[in-house]
Amino acid sequence: MLRLATQSAWNRRSTLLWVVISIALSSLLMLTLERIRADARASFRQAVSGTDLIVGSRTGPTQLLLYSVFHSGSPTHNIRMSSLQALAEHPSVDWMVPISLGDSHRGFSVLGTQANYFERFRYGDKQLLRLTEGRPFATGLEGLYEAVLGAEVAQSLHYKLGQDLTLSHGMGGGSLSKDHADKPFRVVGILARTGTPVDRTVHVSLESLSAIHLDWVAGMPIPGMTIPAGQARKFDLSPTEATAAFLGLKSRSAVFSVQRDVADFADEPLLAILPGVALDELWDVVGVGEKALLAMSGMVALVSVLGLVAVVLAGLNERRRELAVLRAVGASPWHIALLLALEGTLLTLLGLGLGITLTGALTWAAAPWAQSTYGIGLRVWPPTASQWGLLGCVFVAGSLASTLPAWRAYRFSLADGLTPPA
Repeated sequence: MLRLATQSAWNRRSTLLWVVISIALSSLLMLTLERIRADARASFRQAVSGTDLIVGSRTGPTQLLLYSVFHSGSPTHNIRMSSLQALAEHPSVDWMVPISLGDSHRGFSVLGTQANYFERFRYGDKQLLRLTEGRPFATGLEGLYEAVLGAEVAQSLHYKLGQDLTLSHGMGGGSLSKDHADKPFRVVGILARTGTPVDRTVHVSLESLSAIHLDWVAGMPIPGMTIPAGQARKFDLSPTEATAAFLGLKSRSAVFSVQRDVADFADEPLLAILPGVALDELWDVVGVGEKALLAMSGMVALVSVLGLVAVVLAGLNERRRELAVLRAVGASPWHIALLLALEGTLLTLLGLGLGITLTGALTWAAAPWAQSTYGIGLRVWPPTASQWGLLGCVFVAGSLASTLPAWRAYRFSLADGLTPPA
């Protein structure tokens, strides 16, 4: 029966090919959306790891996560460095990395930090940042006006080691932003690609940010006052404020007690968040669209299955004589029903196989673009358990759908096919 079903479908290949393509495209859409959803969530969660707490001004956890990790939005207030130094001396705190945001370079955010940022900040599965060229900026005044670029910044702007760049005040850039043209920076390092916001960030020292803002006040340059880049070294450039700080604890068991101590900090209102918890909460907000897309792909699969039913049903009238001949040579009604059910199942399997192949090819081709454009690391792997579940649903639906034309064929009498039409 299987060979007969295969040969019968092959004889009508020009018509059934479009059914196979329809099922393949629907499975391609479902698998692609599921792959993007899973890999986007993984890339999202891997934006920061190995950091036990993120400390910032008292605002919402999501907002603190957005501007400290994803460099999106603006903090309501900065926090005093004296407060962060007090937290760094907490008995349970192992290390602290302050960060400062607020400037940009040609649309990319600028992050001011300390040299230990390159040793302490981790992403993915606790992976350290790695330089493909150059070195980190130096500590203190030696690292003044030195910049380390993320991979996407260097690639998009075609920067090399030793090139100069100018920072702009404010995160947006554009015509209203003011440049710190009198204090150019020199590229001393380029980071390896991480698939995180680090790739789209210019890293400088906190002292460098203090230097370029010596002759600024309230976000604007002081009229008639200009401090040359070389003269800035004579000033005390120790940072007095920061946007946020990453904390690493000596023991993960102390995370809630330290979080509570930060909330009760007396000198100024502070907030400490657990990055993993905040990332899950943020994904619950931004991940609503994925469910809608998955539902849409399910509807496409349903339409493809209904197309299979329609094509087989439409061909029944043309195949009545063929089926009657099979009955005449000894095939029972059950054989006829099984024949049509097998045809539908084979078409569904062929469409799913083609869809899996197309998904792998598309993922392989789009992976570099998705990585460089959106920071999503698409992986070319066999279907996951959830993807196999989706494919199984389509297979079951296609197999069940083929039972309707099989039932109709079962009801055909021998005389229906052998009697010439009037």
